[in-house]
Amino acid sequence: MLDYSLEHIFSYTASLSIEVIGPLPEGVRVNYYVTAGTVEGPKLNGKMLPVGGDWNILRMDGVGILDVRATFETDDGALILTTYSGVYDLGKDGYKKFLRQELPAAIQIRVVPRYYTAHPGYEWLNRLQCLGIGQIDTARSEVRYEVYAVR
Repeated sequence: MLDYSLEHIFSYTASLSIEVIGPLPEGVRVNYYVTAGTVEGPKLNGKMLPVGGDWNILRMDGVGILDVRATFETDDGALILTTYSGVYDLGKDGYKKFLRQELPAAIQIRVVPRYYTAHPGYEWLNRLQCLGIGQIDTARSEVRYEVYAVR
């Protein structure tokens, strides 16, 4: 077995606005835009800027594929770009349920974020591969992630 560890570096919550493009040949295209959010943790604190979002596709097999770009601003003024892909699974009938607007109250998400910054106090983020464990609160249009550095 390979040697590794996970280190919790921060958590964040983002409020989202939703834009449903609709059914396409590859699935339902849904865009989620960040409107606000907070970043809190042992390694950094700040807020999510109201830019970026998730250009999401819900495949016909009920699996959602994330494509996220967003920006954090730390309490000391650093700008940090995050990009990540990830997945969630609404079940075999999830595509049809989504079209009928029948969503579960919570959806589990797994992502692999990367971080990019020029701020000298946070350049260590540029070297990490992270793992994010998330959950969407569908009633509140809010997502929360716990982010871990893979060491």
